[in-house]
Amino acid sequence: AKKVLLGEGRFLVPLSLLMPEDPVSPVAGMMNEFQRFDPMTYERYLAAFPALAEVPVFGATTEASVSVEKALMLAPDVAIFGTGGHGPSEQSQVLLSALEAAGIPVVFIDFRNAPLADTADSMRILGKVIGREDKAEAFAQAYEADIAKVTDAIAAASPQRPSVLLEARVGLGDACCFSIAKGMFADMIEAAGGDNIASDLLPGVAGTVNLEYVLANQPDIYIGTAIGALAGDMASPGRIVLGPGVSEEEARDSLVEALDRPGVSSFNAVNNGHAYGIWHHFYNSPFNAYAFQEMAVWLHPELFADLDPQATLDRLLSEVGPVDLSGTYAIGVPAETAP
Repeated sequence: AKKVLLGEGRFLVPLSLLMPEDPVSPVAGMMNEFQRFDPMTYERYLAAFPALAEVPVFGATTEASVSVEKALMLAPDVAIFGTGGHGPSEQSQVLLSALEAAGIPVVFIDFRNAPLADTADSMRILGKVIGREDKAEAFAQAYEADIAKVTDAIAAASPQRPSVLLEARVGLGDACCFSIAKGMFADMIEAAGGDNIASDLLPGVAGTVNLEYVLANQPDIYIGTAIGALAGDMASPGRIVLGPGVSEEEARDSLVEALDRPGVSSFNAVNNGHAYGIWHHFYNSPFNAYAFQEMAVWLHPELFADLDPQATLDRLLSEVGPVDLSGTYAIGVPAETAP
């Protein structure tokens, strides 16, 4: 394929792993959630590839915002959609029927619903679509090895599972605790040897865990996801700030502020130095192996004393060509600095 339609703008990231020299040139159009929800990473891609500013958008940040007419007018060779998220999916029957009628094939990739199971094969599929099979296979094999470093150790040791509260999108609202029960970070917590308390409480993929329940059933570990930014619309107070361009001090200060909320500041995990922040966008990214390894170290520090998640991240960030994504993507708060 020479022209691709991206069902999420953030799919530019996996594309850049396979086409680091210029991932923007084959993009016929994309959704606008990349610029809206992850402006710091978007700006780094824009700085490296100014042509990104000229890429047409065929939808905003939801599946309902998609313009079928615009998608067809862009005349892509192929459409690359996710199995869920902020863009069209296999449920988008009107769009899928229109693309099929126009002779435009659609492929589906997934870094979100079953990240550990689907990331490697999603990259292989993407590699076939754009003719970069060798590079995709190399990435997939390295990814599978990164995951196995954790899963093999957990299988061999069968450690006791600490209870974990994952608070997603910290600071989006005032209340705690919006969490994820299935897929995304929930899969990572379970595979890293944790007991995600939301899994047994929430009937769907995500929802709110009652703060009073958390206080009465104190989890061993707290993990908040970071949707904050240093500037712009995502720079609201109370959000954890992680990502490209963020220093460790800025990240830690934002986590301390986010933890200093009524109820949250009373979590044993916070006061015992077992509170952490992880970049939210790992929930839908081929970089998720780094987040998975960080969680493994947080949950089982003795078992994974020799694991080096930062080396994994450094390798991944080095593979996106001229895009400078250096920054802080995970952070913890020692007990003495907790609120």
